Amino acid sequence: MSGRIADIVIDPNNQNIWYVAVGSGGVWKTENSGTTWRPLTDKESFYSTGCITLDPSNSSVIWLGTGENVGGRHVGVGHGVYVSYDGGKTWKNKGLKKSEHISKIIVNPKNSNEVWVASQGSLWSSGGERGLYKTTDGGNTWKLVLSSNEWTGVTDLVQDPRNEKILYAATWQRHRTVAAYVGGGEGTGLYKSIDGGETWNQLKIGFTKN
Repeated sequence: MSGRIADIVIDPNNQNIWYVAVGSGGVWKTENSGTTWRPLTDKESFYSTGCITLDPSNSSVIWLGTGENVGGRHVGVGHGVYVSYDGGKTWKNKGLKKSEHISKIIVNPKNSNEVWVASQGSLWSSGGERGLYKTTDGGNTWKLVLSSNEWTGVTDLVQDPRNEKILYAATWQRHRTVAAYVGGGEGTGLYKSIDGGETWNQLKIGFTKN
């Protein structure tokens, strides 16, 4: 199955330039607001992409999370986090190869070496690299800063635009088999950090328990 757009990002310095992450077709770029397109990752080892982010300090630096974050049988598996320093001409793998499905990447607008990656993790099996990961050295090393159980990953992440240290993360417990799908569970929840993702508190007040 094809035709799924996972994420879109527009260059804030030139709004004619868009990057599109396709769930089953890699990354595409337009420099004329969508009139023409060219593929950027056809020579890479992956085809499924889940999210794409530009460095707020340098729009030529592109962070890519591979592996579309959906729960269907058709979903493709990713090979971790990639970064391009030249507007998508070349790509370098920055690890988390066992994440399989990456949902969100945020780059600190005040420090390009600080990056957060939300990994949903494997759909068909437990374990692997799932949860919220943080790097302070541009992706050379990663630290797991938020996790729940072996079936739960982080499905979304947002940053307070007024304070880069305040983050909100949504966790999602899921598991697919050939005959069934389990979505939700005790690991599913909403969390907040006020120290750049180093520590987290679960938000419970005002939410109805399902």
